[in-house]
Amino acid sequence: MSVAVQVVDVSKRFRLYKEKMTSLKERVIHLGKVPYEEFWALRDINIEVQEGETLGLIGHNGSGKSTLLKCIAGILLPSSGEIRVRGRVAAMLELGAGFHPELSGRDNIYLNASLLGMPKREVDRRFDDIVDFSELGGFIENQVKFYSSGMYTRLGFAVAVNMDPDVLLIDEVLAVGDENFQRKCLDKVNSFQKEGRTIVFVSHSADLVRAVCDRAYVLDHSKVVGGGPTAEAIGILRDYQLKGSGLNHDPNAVEAIDQSDDSTVGSSQRPQSPPALITSISLLLPDPSRGYAVPNDIVSLDLHYESTSLQEVLVGVEVTDVRGELVFSATSEDLGFGSYSLYGQGEFIVELGPMPLLDGVFSVAASLYQIPGGARIDWRPIEQAFKIVNPTKCTGMVNMPVSILQESGS
Repeated sequence: MSVAVQVVDVSKRFRLYKEKMTSLKERVIHLGKVPYEEFWALRDINIEVQEGETLGLIGHNGSGKSTLLKCIAGILLPSSGEIRVRGRVAAMLELGAGFHPELSGRDNIYLNASLLGMPKREVDRRFDDIVDFSELGGFIENQVKFYSSGMYTRLGFAVAVNMDPDVLLIDEVLAVGDENFQRKCLDKVNSFQKEGRTIVFVSHSADLVRAVCDRAYVLDHSKVVGGGPTAEAIGILRDYQLKGSGLNHDPNAVEAIDQSDDSTVGSSQRPQSPPALITSISLLLPDPSRGYAVPNDIVSLDLHYESTSLQEVLVGVEVTDVRGELVFSATSEDLGFGSYSLYGQGEFIVELGPMPLLDGVFSVAASLYQIPGGARIDWRPIEQAFKIVNPTKCTGMVNMPVSILQESGS
């Protein structure tokens, strides 16, 4: 299998100006002397996307995901490094990109398609398909400045997917629009996957990344900090979220500070440990000697915690399958148990089941959420997944009770 997208040692630098020159006179006087700070949106990025693969890019806001996608699309040029892309690229990078508000939907189809490299005769041939996909037939002659955000997305996505691209770049646009159109877009993405097209996908929805992507990379403060199969990448992302990673906090920088001499580090710079921790978690099968569960078994989580101060928390549990797709997720509040007060060391036994699942390999994770606010303060999965073996001839995902009643004939 050949490489469709290759990013080699790519870095992107921007200049952040503290002072803005509003007149021509000021610009001439301060020519070349305006103070600025360098901001590195990307640093030494190396990724590969195989042909026919769907790759996810995940991370906090400002981590560099959208900048990287724009560099792959050719909208931005990297400050250093090289990007190689094979085939025609279509990009849905932001709402209304390439649209002119004073033009009609019809005119913007031609404008946007030309910006994406599609010749006019090809747009003529695909025009009806684009309008049908966007479902904007009654509004296609109206100026797009009167369109809603969902209508913008419909039109932009319809143009992008009808370009017949080899590589499709998608940045968060599936989060806009009504549920029916989101389903339609996902169906189109699935059809592209079946046709062997390459997709690079950015989203903040872990469930959507699980459902769509084969692999994912995690970006944090302009760097790739991990990657692999989707479930593994989402686990890395959650680890960074638990460290408080975001625009105003870089856990990597904090770790570097921790390793320095104590005399040079103020107490305010040291990271605070979570107020409550899951110290260990293990899965208890109803028959340990069997080594697996069967449909409708009850399995239990043995969860040990430690809290250095009195904390009010919710306990959360989630079950995922071998592909990392979410099977079940809930908190103690969702389940009607409410919150728990923690102090010192203690233990929870969480019973799951009867589990109405057929054959499969599943993993379980537990979380603690702080009250008030609902912030996740710790998350821990079991070390090894467990199997459910179906002894019957029933097939599918769930073990559904079925009754067949025959009424006596006349």
